[in-house]
Amino acid sequence: QVQLVESGGGLVQAGGSLRLSCAASGTVFVLNDMGWYRQAPGKQREPVAGITPGGSTVYADSVKGRFTISRDAPKNTVYLQMITLKPEDTAVYYCHMHSVWPRGDYWGQGTQVTVSS
Repeated sequence: QVQLVESGGGLVQAGGSLRLSCAASGTVFVLNDMGWYRQAPGKQREPVAGITPGGSTVYADSVKGRFTISRDAPKNTVYLQMITLKPEDTAVYYCHMHSVWPRGDYWGQGTQVTVSS
């Protein structure tokens, strides 16, 4: 059974930092593309950052220079380090995995990030 378990969300003041974690199980983690998405109230879910098995990364323009995605293969975990947080970063953040085996797309349960001004 494939599972993604997220942690690390919370309430932070503008300018602060948070690190989100997403631990995967039931899959061959090293083969999978991983990513983070977010959904703010009343808005569609949007991509934030992605990382390939080889470590190539991509970021939404709104978070470039402030967010860093990384992965730890032995821990089957992907991270999202967020600095210089802004109120507009407030959203539920979701971990996403495109799994090669078993094949499919999987989502975490979501973790709330709230940035106060």
